[in-house]
Amino acid sequence: MGKFFLKCEEASHVCDKSQYRESSFVERIKLTFHLLYCKVCRGYSKNNSKLTSCIEKSKVTCLDESAKKEIKENFQKELVKY
Repeated sequence: MGKFFLKCEEASHVCDKSQYRESSFVERIKLTFHLLYCKVCRGYSKNNSKLTSCIEKSKVTCLDESAKKEIKENFQKELVKY
């Protein structure tokens, strides 16, 4: 029976993996069964889904490596002054 049911800690880990499409088919099935009876983990899963949706919809752009390096160098130069 223990092979088919997840503890809440394991379920949250599988939920996180599922968010990034890294969970296996068996893990997703176990998570589904766990979510049927665990209200807390259902809420966690729902919030994870919202987070994933928001991130996918966002238009956030990241700095490239050269810009990051320049900012770091400028920060170090200013830090030396104090």
